[in-house]
Amino acid sequence: MDGMQIVGDLFGAGKMFLPQVVKSARVMKKSVAVLTPYIETEKAQASSAGRILLATVKGDVHDIGKNIVGVVLRCNGYEVIDLGVMVHADRILEEAQQQQADILGLSGLITPSLDEMVYIAREMTRRGMTQPLLIGGATTSRMHTAVKIDREYTNGVVHVLDASRSVIVAGSLLNPQHRPKFLQSLSEEYQQLRQDFEAKRTTKQYLPYPQALENRFRADWAAHHPIVPRQTGTRSFRDYPLAEIAPYIDWNPFFITWELGGRFPDILTDAVIGTEASKLYADAQAMLARLIQEQWLQAHGVMGIWPASSNGKDTVSLVSDNPETGTVHLEFLRQQVKKAAGQPNLSLADFIAPSDLPGQDHLGAFAVTIAGIEAHLKAFEEQHDDYSKILLQALADRLAEAFAECLHARVRKEFWGYAAEEDLSNEALIREDYLGIRPAPGYPACPDHTEKIKLFALLDATAVTGITLTESLAMYPAASVCGWYIAHPQAKYFGVGKIEKDQLTDYAERKGMDLEEMTRWLRPSLDS
Repeated sequence: MDGMQIVGDLFGAGKMFLPQVVKSARVMKKSVAVLTPYIETEKAQASSAGRILLATVKGDVHDIGKNIVGVVLRCNGYEVIDLGVMVHADRILEEAQQQQADILGLSGLITPSLDEMVYIAREMTRRGMTQPLLIGGATTSRMHTAVKIDREYTNGVVHVLDASRSVIVAGSLLNPQHRPKFLQSLSEEYQQLRQDFEAKRTTKQYLPYPQALENRFRADWAAHHPIVPRQTGTRSFRDYPLAEIAPYIDWNPFFITWELGGRFPDILTDAVIGTEASKLYADAQAMLARLIQEQWLQAHGVMGIWPASSNGKDTVSLVSDNPETGTVHLEFLRQQVKKAAGQPNLSLADFIAPSDLPGQDHLGAFAVTIAGIEAHLKAFEEQHDDYSKILLQALADRLAEAFAECLHARVRKEFWGYAAEEDLSNEALIREDYLGIRPAPGYPACPDHTEKIKLFALLDATAVTGITLTESLAMYPAASVCGWYIAHPQAKYFGVGKIEKDQLTDYAERKGMDLEEMTRWLRPSLDS
């Protein structure tokens, strides 16, 4: 345990790297497991630096980052209670009180989780709780924490960027001498962030929705002749060979997961982190080879292509071959911020041909997953092997993204065939040099998660792949990806950004949803 304290100190000082810390923790946990029967009777006398409760909020299934934070905190002498994923607010708060946690930590990846964190902070105030609240996860930010969450709870709300910061933050919060100064500094920083946010809001100008619509991207449809797909309808893929998927892996996010910054493959020869990055990469390659050979995981997917047309605005009508779904109306959001002269306010609907033009356009969709991870994660937990557990989770995520890349390539060259002669390297694919795009519901170009329900219905995705949607419309298994296929050669990825009330109202009417409900789903996209 004294050795792990040194490891924690070195990591906090930037003199050790995250993979080294997690490997060290593996040794510690295995050692403790041996000693546990002998020290169980002395449990009452055991002490820790503090008790920290961690949870991924309801409707969200991603926990790699949370698992890493838990390992690092344990290395620094903290007792960590991890409630897992999809944990409802009441259980989080009740467990925190019953377990007498010193700190609560919330994690989330998808945008609905941001609202859930605000709600939990509000509930902590209502219940009179005093524990500091840590906020982390891919969609969280210091600005959102300052503007939305901190206003709901006054006993310390801290956005934790990565695992290395978690120890410093926890130490500052639990030290009676340091805590007042830390919280005062944090309060001043958040106040400045809120002022910056308000100032930025006043400088940004937005167009009324009708004007943004008028300033849409106008493709030269007379010159563009949509490619007729070689096949329409859906096609499923069960047990897709992992060996075919693996070459499509983008390793850059893998190293980011492990808090090793740098571009692959240059990171392997970096003067500072190259040695550790190379060891991690070798471990990943060894596990990847083993999981392929021993078939630890299964890749399942489904894709579909259907006739589609836009109404010249932001609705795309898709004619399904499934009598249960029939014609499906997809709704898209449009950029509303005022652009420089000559720059359009984009919507994905701009890249689908209007119905009054000759030639039939099409739109596609897909959903892929890497299944079967649970038994192996449980085995690694029983072996007290956090390093292998996190390594497997990171690889599963990369394989899911690689499966999406692999399938998209086949769509372009084979199933749709609009880029039949394409011959791109994996580096070119990572740079997105291909024709067409595959935007995902819930992400910048189409931030509304509820359109995912239509995508799943069109593909019958749950029946075919086993992917289910949580109440917040996250996909389970966590290593899953879905999205649309758009083939127009000028289609590109973009962010809708913030929208105004007039577009929100129009969008809710188009979808036939209650305005309050629509507001809840789109809150991160609203200019308020």
